[in-house]
Order: sequence, then C-alpha cells, then structure tokens
Amino acid sequence: MTFVFAPPAPASVPVKGSADRFPVRRIFCVGRNYEEHAKEMGADTKEPPFFFTKPADSLVTGNEAIPYPSATEDLHHEAELVVALGKGGNNVSVEAAPGLIWGFAPGNDLTRRDMQAQAKQQRRPWDMSKGFDRSAVCGDIVPVADCGPMSKGRICCTVDGAIRQDGDLADMIWDVPHVIAYLSTLVELQPGDLIFTGTPAGVGAVARGETVRVEIEGLGAVETKIG
Repeated sequence: MTFVFAPPAPASVPVKGSADRFPVRRIFCVGRNYEEHAKEMGADTKEPPFFFTKPADSLVTGNEAIPYPSATEDLHHEAELVVALGKGGNNVSVEAAPGLIWGFAPGNDLTRRDMQAQAKQQRRPWDMSKGFDRSAVCGDIVPVADCGPMSKGRICCTVDGAIRQDGDLADMIWDVPHVIAYLSTLVELQPGDLIFTGTPAGVGAVARGETVRVEIEGLGAVETKIG
C-alpha cells in the first residue's frame, strides 16, 4: 500500500523505568467525576458519567514545555488520574473491568475555560475547548503490576509551587472499574485507549510562563511549563 504522503508517527506515552512506549489509540475523558469539582461547576453530583474525547495527537509527554494556546485568555489546569488500557471489550462488567488495565499515569486535562463556558451557554460541542493541540498532558505510565489498582491516594496540582488542587482518588463519584464498564457500553474499548478519569476541586487559570505540576501518590509527577 502506498500513501499519498508519509503518515504521522503513532501517538505514544513513555513507560516509567523502561525504554518501551505505550501506543495510544484514543483518549476518552470523564466529566465532573469528583463531587466537590461538580459542585464548583454548578452540576448535579448524582448524574451518570459522561465523556468527551481528545485527539491522540494532542498528547504532551515527558515534561514538555508548550506554548500558551490560541483563542483563549482563560487556560485552566485539571489534574487527573489517567488509565491506560491493555485489553479491550464491550459491555464489560464492573468485576471484569480491572483486567483491561495496563497501567496508570498522572495527567492534566488542559481546558480553554472561556471557550467552554461559551459553548455551554450556546449548547454547542466542547471539542475546541477540550481537544485542541497539546491539551492532553500525560506523565509516564506505571504498569498496574507495579502500582496496584490506584483506588485511593493523594492527587495534587501546583502552579509555580503553590497548591491549587489537593484531593484523593477515593473521592471519585465513579471509580475506575465503573468508569471502564460504563464506557464499554458506549464504545468497544481497545488496547491503547487512555481514559482521563476526572479532576478534584480547585481548577483554575494558568498564566503564560507558569509551570503546572500534577502529582499522584504512587505514580510520580508530570510538569508542564506554559510558554
């Protein structure tokens, strides 16, 4: 088979402590999955999980510095646990869901908040407020065999050293197995899929020149300097 131009290199994320890389197929994100964050966004905390997506080529890895994105003056950080799937399936039970997990990583769901607010007001899609270039920050993936199920543990976000978000993975409204099981009723999950699992309260703006650090107990941290 001949392509009309060279295809792009596949998206991937480093594996912690290894020269291997995890190939990325798709990126799914869960909205408002921590009660206090749902409250600060004015939402009903009892709603079932809902999802949006980011392109695989929006990934930022390896503590890479990025430019401040265009079309916004209100870029927000959202510290998140990222789940990396090594197996797929559809209509997966909650009990079977952990068997699909290859590993976990710290992540940052960067958001054009002013654009998102306008989209919500006009009842338009979130695509350009969530899925823009370099909007999916992901640290090195730790194999589940090394870190365990990540059902609890501190998740923290600092901006230039000042704490902005400080929560616990145990505070998720929908835990990781339930998120995977529910998502598998909407799409057939595949190896290489990443799931950003929601953010604790305390999301806020990041200015040009500031550095955002997301750290999760047992996984390490990922830093992103905003140009």
